[in-house]
Amino acid sequence: MTLPDRLQSLQALVAKLGLADTDAIQWPLLDQALTHVTADGDRHYERLEFVGDAVVRLVTASFLFTAYPDLPEGELSAIRAVLMSDRILTQIAQRYELSRYILMSPSATADVAAQDSIAAAAFEALLGSLYLSTQNLSLIHPWLDPHLRELGEAVRLDPAHRNYKGALQSLTQGKFRARPDYRIEELELVHGHPERFAAQVWLQGKLWGRGKGPSKKLAEQAAARQALAALEGD
Repeated sequence: MTLPDRLQSLQALVAKLGLADTDAIQWPLLDQALTHVTADGDRHYERLEFVGDAVVRLVTASFLFTAYPDLPEGELSAIRAVLMSDRILTQIAQRYELSRYILMSPSATADVAAQDSIAAAAFEALLGSLYLSTQNLSLIHPWLDPHLRELGEAVRLDPAHRNYKGALQSLTQGKFRARPDYRIEELELVHGHPERFAAQVWLQGKLWGRGKGPSKKLAEQAAARQALAALEGD
């Protein structure tokens, strides 16, 4: 990175993040994290996004472990699955106007439909670059934790927003290298009872959870929540 204007732009972003220890930042890594493949085919953010994917999982888990000492693993995993989603990462990225700092071609900039996915990917790459600068989370926790606290609390207070399916799939792929199998049954409508669908979660030939809901999605989430609790106790 040789252009003074680019360095000044990155310094402005770091100031938005509120980071005081700028000497610890590896500026070429930060520059790469905010460079789209259409701007530089050889040196772009995809490798740093790979690191950032692991970093966002670690920093979110670390925060939730400390913030909610009484929540069981399944509940923490369900909240983390939401906080790690592209929707949430894009939302945080937009708060810092991250797209303003991403180098990309005019055609990529004009692709409005792709902007959210680009912002989420660049955000992960940003986290990867900050982690690699210090080999720890010291450049990440100070500014990211307040967002995780606000968003995590909203999810914690409304269990319907927790991603039990995502948490269950992450757990089963890690422990069993298998995905859960959801089986849906449409129920006979009964006046006064909103449940229209029943779901079962099967894994390796065993029934782990059941759930009902007014939609297939909510029934699956309810079944996944029960399956998580059952797997934790197994």
